[in-house]
Amino acid sequence: MKKFLLTAVVGLLIAAGVAVAEKVQDWHDLDAVHKHVQESIREMDRARAANHYDMAGHGAKAEQLLRQAEQELHQAVEAAKRAR
Repeated sequence: MKKFLLTAVVGLLIAAGVAVAEKVQDWHDLDAVHKHVQESIREMDRARAANHYDMAGHGAKAEQLLRQAEQELHQAVEAAKRAR
């Protein structure tokens, strides 16, 4: 279960990176990725709670990385809106 969750988080981070790396056609695409990352943060929190926050620090690190991705995506959305 823990490996699955961490794999899912890494997959979402990679997907977010690909979405940001490609030429942005519409800020709505970035906003959709941003919302998926926000949902991932909520899911990660639920998973950590279900495991009594005992994931050898990996759950906390994954959540921290998701929060960083969320902030970057928010800034990317705002930049894309300004560029229009």
